[in-house]
Amino acid sequence: MRILGIDPGSRITGFAVIEYAKGQGRSRGHGVIRPRSKGFPERLGEIFAGVVEVIGELKPDVLAIETVFVARNAQSAIKLGHARGAAICAATQAGLPVHEYAPRAIKMAVVGVGSADKEQVQHMMQQLLRLTEPASSDAADALAVALCHAHTAQHQARLAGAASAVIGGRP
Repeated sequence: MRILGIDPGSRITGFAVIEYAKGQGRSRGHGVIRPRSKGFPERLGEIFAGVVEVIGELKPDVLAIETVFVARNAQSAIKLGHARGAAICAATQAGLPVHEYAPRAIKMAVVGVGSADKEQVQHMMQQLLRLTEPASSDAADALAVALCHAHTAQHQARLAGAASAVIGGRP
């Protein structure tokens, strides 16, 4: 399964595609989208176009994205929501299913601590995905979102298998 992870932001949006199979993840590409426009609507258009380009080049099967967290600054949370919307629209236009995860759940899934800082996330992504050097903090967050979805999907598949075994009458 190829998973596109997105760490949305109106100034910098992190992206990462990981290949996940047999309990192992590997980065197929990661980086950031940095809109150059000064106008906010134009930056959203650049985020949309950047995600479309990543989807075209790296061919993911699914999108995983951070949910909006309540920030101290309401305006920042609103802008974050718009950036998420641009990325989600690009994914749905490409026919990708979208899965959303809270930042604390992502950190818990990949670091083991919901309050992990950016350096801890970067370190764990380098270790878990065997990166030769640490990814930027935004790309590392996107890798973490993708890996969180991989772990969640794997867990759900195991539960579904166990449930079907019980329903089918097998022990």
